[in-house]
Amino acid sequence: MAVYKVLTLPDQVLRSKSEPVEKINAGVLRAMDNIRDTMYAADGVGLAAPQIGIQKRMIAVDAGDNLLELINPEIIRLEGEQTGREGCLSVTGVVGTVSRAMDITVKARNRAWEEVVIEASGITARALQHEIDHLDGILFIDRATETFRERN
Repeated sequence: MAVYKVLTLPDQVLRSKSEPVEKINAGVLRAMDNIRDTMYAADGVGLAAPQIGIQKRMIAVDAGDNLLELINPEIIRLEGEQTGREGCLSVTGVVGTVSRAMDITVKARNRAWEEVVIEASGITARALQHEIDHLDGILFIDRATETFRERN
């Protein structure tokens, strides 16, 4: 598939709310492949469709345990709290301290258009929340209690 350039601030696509995917088709599957391939090429833990200019509700997350490719993801349960550092491929050179839920449940569709329910905790829960935020035009810097310039 293709590896895309990841959009960065101040690109306004990153601040726009994404539209739901209405049905699975070859274009959606190709877009999912491109999201996944771009995420891996950029050495990311997750990537949302808007980060490569696609205004649809699709994400990929791989926090090291398994690849999740989700269409129209929706968080249906949040529990506990974790606070930690986050960065983003679309906000280069900045990290921030962000509080997120420790355990979450996400309802979505998979590549076969089947409804799936994902239970996640820790870094996977953090990554899912971060990527789902992208679908609503929210960046981690909007939730950060403090931000720092990354040292090279």
